[in-house]
Amino acid sequence: MRRAWTIVRKDWAEIFKNRFVIFTVAFLPLLLTAIPLVILYITGSESELNGLKPDDLPPNLSRICEGLEGVACSQYFLVSQFLLLFMLMPLAIPITIASYSIIGEKTRRTLEPVLATPITTVELLAGKAAAAVIPAVLVTWLAFGVFLVGSALLAVGPRVFARLTDPLWLTAVLVVGPLLALAAVSVAVMVSSRSSDPRVAEQLSMLVILPLLALFFGQISGLVLLNQQLILWMALALGLIDAGLVTFAVQLFERETILTRWK
Repeated sequence: MRRAWTIVRKDWAEIFKNRFVIFTVAFLPLLLTAIPLVILYITGSESELNGLKPDDLPPNLSRICEGLEGVACSQYFLVSQFLLLFMLMPLAIPITIASYSIIGEKTRRTLEPVLATPITTVELLAGKAAAAVIPAVLVTWLAFGVFLVGSALLAVGPRVFARLTDPLWLTAVLVVGPLLALAAVSVAVMVSSRSSDPRVAEQLSMLVILPLLALFFGQISGLVLLNQQLILWMALALGLIDAGLVTFAVQLFERETILTRWK
């Protein structure tokens, strides 16, 4: 763990000098947090929604509201569509960090000295994975905390805020989020092991976001209902997927082959 932590500190010192990485880590959470807060503000101040009845809303709204009526029901329904945004952050951010971390070793000509040390492949990749996952998870949790503070101020009632802090949201952000970050890093490691351009590696790794985007659009269209049961199944599936991806990433990262290929 001491060797892996050394890799983490070294990567942070080098990666966060990159303006694009800093922009991704800072701007993406800011944007994705602002969207649901703006929706809360608009729906809370829109007088036309005060007379809205549950019968006037989409059919699947009654399953999501569960006791909320009028503007409270509309407010929670609209904001709940953006729960997946807080699961998008731990996917996108670590991909950017990991891509620049691994391929950056080539451009900076620091890969050979690192691989020449007694550090094992597992320790090396554990350090690089932690360097990408930790900032992504912490920034996601911070953004969610800001969202909760804003929700406490902008929600039309305590019941709306209570629904935004129920096990569905907490499990999605606190459990599924880190599992998604680990999956994203594993994919980024595999792609970066076979690429020499960080932008190309990042673009290819971003394909891992497509299933989450499909779920997002399926929820908006009413084809998918994001509930506690689905979130728990996602957590279980991601745990198994992460185990397979991490194992495959370690096997794919061939130290000697990479050294000769990247020269």
